[in-house]
Amino acid sequence: MLAIEQYLHQPELGVKLIDLIKLRVSQINGCAFCIDMHWKDLRALGESEQRLYGRDAWDESICYTDRERAALEWTEAVTEIKNDHVPDEVYERVRPYFSEEELSDLTLAIAVINAWNRLALLSSRLPAGNYRPTSHPVTQNA
Repeated sequence: MLAIEQYLHQPELGVKLIDLIKLRVSQINGCAFCIDMHWKDLRALGESEQRLYGRDAWDESICYTDRERAALEWTEAVTEIKNDHVPDEVYERVRPYFSEEELSDLTLAIAVINAWNRLALLSSRLPAGNYRPTSHPVTQNA
């Protein structure tokens, strides 16, 4: 999974967009350790508090670009799969903002953070609050 993480920190999607979706998945899954980590990583990359606090209402906020909204909509649809696949309408709304490769990578990033959340929640029981950001290869693309 670490090799996948390294692959995903590429300029096409951007580190901030990847951390943005990691934060949203962690919020949906209720993983306090990962929320703490990705919040702090985003702040270290220069993300504003307004955008971070507004994450739960991203679809109503003017703080996010259309591409970020598309990524967040895709993130929620992929994470919240219960009995079926991602609805075709969501795919059609998201598709104009990402190439096939980018959408595939975005889906991979969502799958990986869902796996990390489960490892943190179910097996390691890592305490939240002690994470300190390390240096990312700073790619400001969002």
